[in-house]
This record gives sequence, C-alpha cells and structure tokens, in this order.
Amino acid sequence: MNRTVRAVLGAILILIIAFSGISICQNLGGRVKVDVTDQKLYTLSDGTKAILGRLNQPIKARLYYAKTAAMKGPDQIRYFNNYYEFVKSLLAEYVAVSDGMVKLEVIDPRPFSVEEEQALRYGLQRFPITEEENFFFGLVVQTQFGVEKTIPFFSPDRQNFVEYDISYLIDTAITRQKKRVGIMSSLPVMGQDVTDYMARMMQMQGQQPDPPWTIVEQLRKKYEVTTVATDVNEINDVDILIVIHPKNLPEQTQFAIDQFVLKGGRTIVCVDPHCVADRPQRNPMQMTQQDQSSNLDRLLNAWGLDMAENTFAGDRSLAMSAAINRNQRPEKIIGYLNLNPSCFNRDKAVTADLNQVRVLFAGVLKETDLPGQKSDADPNAAKEKDAVEPSLERTPLVTTTAAGNSWSVSSSFELMFPDPAKLMAQFMDGTKPVAMGYLVTGRFHSAFPEGIEIEVEDPNNDDPNDTKMITKRVTGLKEATETGAVIVFSDVDFITNQMAYSRSFFGSMVVGDNSALLMNAVEDLGGSGDLIAIRSRGNFKRPFTVVDKIEEQAERESADEIALINAQIEGFNQELQSLVSSAKEQDQQAVIGNEIVRKKRDLELKIRESERQLRDVKAKRRERIDELGNTLKAVNMGAVPGVIMVVALVLGTWRGLRRRHYISHASDA
Repeated sequence: MNRTVRAVLGAILILIIAFSGISICQNLGGRVKVDVTDQKLYTLSDGTKAILGRLNQPIKARLYYAKTAAMKGPDQIRYFNNYYEFVKSLLAEYVAVSDGMVKLEVIDPRPFSVEEEQALRYGLQRFPITEEENFFFGLVVQTQFGVEKTIPFFSPDRQNFVEYDISYLIDTAITRQKKRVGIMSSLPVMGQDVTDYMARMMQMQGQQPDPPWTIVEQLRKKYEVTTVATDVNEINDVDILIVIHPKNLPEQTQFAIDQFVLKGGRTIVCVDPHCVADRPQRNPMQMTQQDQSSNLDRLLNAWGLDMAENTFAGDRSLAMSAAINRNQRPEKIIGYLNLNPSCFNRDKAVTADLNQVRVLFAGVLKETDLPGQKSDADPNAAKEKDAVEPSLERTPLVTTTAAGNSWSVSSSFELMFPDPAKLMAQFMDGTKPVAMGYLVTGRFHSAFPEGIEIEVEDPNNDDPNDTKMITKRVTGLKEATETGAVIVFSDVDFITNQMAYSRSFFGSMVVGDNSALLMNAVEDLGGSGDLIAIRSRGNFKRPFTVVDKIEEQAERESADEIALINAQIEGFNQELQSLVSSAKEQDQQAVIGNEIVRKKRDLELKIRESERQLRDVKAKRRERIDELGNTLKAVNMGAVPGVIMVVALVLGTWRGLRRRHYISHASDA
C-alpha cells in the first residue's frame, strides 16, 4: 500500500472517529452541561427545583414560536430568534430536572393550520406580519386534570424574569387559590375614579381617565387586587395590605391598619418625606401650597421605626444625573440614587437577587425603642424588657453604601426646584449605611392600647330630623394574636411609572428591579419563598467600576473649583437682584445713565464670565475623564499583544540557546 492510499484511508478514519465522537457526546453526554454565564442563566434556581420537586402530576408545556414567520418579519420580529433559543433551552432544563414530570413540545404554528387555531384558542397574542403569516411566541402549560395556564407573549420587558414566569405558571397550575391584595393610597394608584357622567364629559373633551399604575396591572396578573378606602373602619377579606403614600390618614384608618397587623395581616407600607408623584399635574401653581410628605408616625413607632421629616438618604457614589429643567444640562442629584447590589440584604429572599433599584428623595428609617422598652442604661431594663416588649425582629432590607449619610432641608418646598450643585456641595459623606427599607416580624403590640374615640349617631335620639352625634371609645386587640410581618419603605416614587417602567414598541418595559422589589415583598408576605428566589435572576449589569472611579476622581479634583464659581455666581445674582430692587424704588428718569445702570452692566458681565469659567472647568473635567479613559483603553489594548510578545521572546531565546547547545555537542562528537 503506497503512501497516498494510506493518507486517504487515514483521513477517512479520522472523519469517522470525529463523527462517532460527536454522536456519542450528543446521545450520552446530553445531561453533562456546563453553564458559563455570569448569572448562571441556564441553570435552574433552587426555587424552581423546589416547585418541580412538588409536582404530583404530569405537566405538558407547549412552546409556540412562529419561527418561519419570524424569518419574513422586520428586524423587531427577527430579534426574537435568540430570545426563543434561550426560552427553549431553559424549558429543556425544566424537563431534565423534573424527572419526566414535565413534557416539552415545540410548535411552529403555520397559517391556517390546526396549531395556529390552537394558539388562538389558548389566547396567545398574535402579531400579523403579512396577509397570511402571523407571529406567535407564547407558552401553554396543561395538567392532566384540564388546568391550563398561559403566557400569551414573551415580551422583551419580561426577559429577565422568564424563569419566574414559567415557574409561576407551573406553580399556579397545581395550586389554584389566589392571594387577595388590598391597596390603600392617597394617590390615584388604582386609576382615576370617575362617574359615568364625568367619563362621558371627558370623552367629549378628548380626554381619558387616568389608568391604574403599571405596578397595579402587574399585581393583577398574579393576585386578586381590590381597593381599600382611606377612611375605612375595619380591614377584612384581604391577605396582604399595601399602603402607598398614607397622607393625612384619619385616626380610625390608622387604628384599622393597626388591628389588621395585630390579627396577623401582612402589610407593606410605602411612606415618603417628599413624594414627587404627589405634585399636582393639572395646576402646577398649587405646587407651592401642597405638602408632598406622608408618614405613619404612631404606627411606625409601635413597630420600632422612625422617619424624620424633611430628612433624606444620600450617597455620593450612588447619585444619578438628571435635568431639573429641559434647558439645563443633567447634573448629579444627591437624593436621586441608583442602588447597586451592595445596597440589598443578601440574607433575605425579598432583596437577595436584586441588582438595581432607583429611588428619589427617599427618607431615612431608624430603629427606636419599642413601646414599653426601657433604655439599656436603666438597671431594671433587662428584667422588665422581656416582660413587656414584643418579640420583634427588625431587619434592614435596603440601604446606602457605608459612605451614605442623611441630609435635610428646612422645608420640603426647597425640593420643588432643587439646586443639584448646592445640595451636592453641602452633603457630607458618612461612615455607615443609611436604611430605606425594613422588614419587621414577630408579635406586635398595638399603637392604640387605649383604643380610639369616634363619633357615632346617638341611638337614644328620638328625633329623626335631628342627627345627634356622640363620642364613643372603640377598643381592640392590645397584642398580636399571632406572628405578623410588616415591610416599610421610605419612598413611593420607586414604584411609579416614571421610575419603574419605560415605554416601548411593545408597551411598558420594566426598568431595573424597582417593580421586582415590591413584587418580591408581596411574594414573601404571601408565603411563596420559592418564587422569590427566581424573580430577579439574570438582570445583573456588570458595573464599570474602573470607569466610575475615573469619573469620581475627576469630579473630586474639580469639585472645589466648581463650588467656588457657583458661589461667585450666586453672590453676583443676589447683588444684581438687590440692585434691581433699589432701582425700582427710584425715579425711572433718574435711573437712566446713572451709576445703577453701569453697576448692573458690570454685574451681568461678571456673571457671564463666571458662567464661562464654569463651562471651562467642566470641559476640562470631561477632557480629564476622556484622557484617563483613553489611557485605560490603550493599556487594555496593549496588554494582550505585549504578553504575547514577551512569551514569543522568551520562547525564541530558549530555542536559540537549545540550538547552540545542540550544535556545540554535535561538533564535540
């Protein structure tokens, strides 16, 4: 056998071995997988595994994806091809982990087919592409007892929560009872409540009633959501109570909340020292007259917490940039914080997997002595403390970093049109985190141990034309009958449409983990801990820590100079204002051509010169940031070629030495 024939046979044998190896790996190594993604996106969480472990009946999962139609669609539709592959791979993991209890069927519904008719019957969302082609991308979960649950459409805004949505579908398919959530708020969270007559009048004027907040619509997909009035006397038929911006609640309503908690009711409270969402939208002139704060001092104190008025959480490293007015450049606002993973309690399921939450002028929550609790300095405190103090555990959920601190204003009206540079300059870094969210659990004591007095109609009044009112004392529970749980947040704006969502081609899209924080809290208080462990997986964006440090360094270098120039501008403006005021008091004819006009012109020139200097300083700061960034980029780009060059030089030198050594020995021989 000559050399050519041997080479051809060798190549054929190599191909046979390679294809055989691939086939063996596909058939025998299907279960051997390695997930190299940073957040383990293709590895099911412990919560999902626990749900699958509880399955006592087969589940059939039908994934409908119009793959053929997607190839004919626009770029916005073809985008879903990668999304589909991710969902299909994730569902394959469900099949593998469930030990055969979950069966997966992937369907491409073609036009006028039985599969397309089924997709429409299940309620999957349809997007027409051509006259015949329709785009579908949804999931149907069926049990052997006929229960059907669907995801009508895998929207891009839910891409970070795909595993949660699928697991929720399976979990609710085998457990049919929904939790009842009641929402109490002084804001139109549930939408604008108008009469039929008002609705017709608004329609004639081309207006529509304000819809419910998006967070409410999100809650309605999972729970039975009802409205709880702000003047209620008693709270019943609710599993979880959400109190949003409790502004000027009457005492009877606070007493109703107190008794609801004492009876074991789970409660979420969102208070705010300055709620931006509470600004009047139709009449901005009312902004200077309206108080935008909310608090439940008496209840918070009974729960061992306190939130001071006009005091806010700040953190220089978390501050975000925003433009106060349209004509201004974005500036960092010390009260506008972008919380990162280090700000969340990793030991509690509510916040364990959160990565990014934005808050706006959030208050500061502090722990206080509980009712009946004496100071530790009292020698008798240790003996009496256990006898009178309810066993409450207070756990911070959301905080700033260790460099955070509180900052205050004399009046909330200062925040109507805040000066970001001034607020940032006055802020002092702290040494320990500032809390903005707390979980309180245990056996609560009443905030109204003596009850409350209410006015009721006199039952002994015989005159039907004269309604006589008398004062009556109403009492209730003084101590909890069972263990309860309360979650308190010191911000309301974080769940508004402006902060938690953004508009897109497909509707509202989730921004960060703002909505996930509230949904996690509801899930946790509802007792579904397995679902909490799933919700926020895959929503992590790797922070550019080096770039952030470069920007912080450049800002620190120019902070003093910027503060000095801003102080000069403010001084010039004050002097100019006083000059104009004095000019108005004088005769207009005497003002023309006199010293006041010249001084006014000089001050205006000084202001423009100072503003030019401020622009120059900021431009130099940006140049400094770009310079440092370019240096970092050059180092990164040159690092790998440099290492390769060093390795090549070392290997070349070593080979040269080896060659000379071999030649030397050969010549000696």
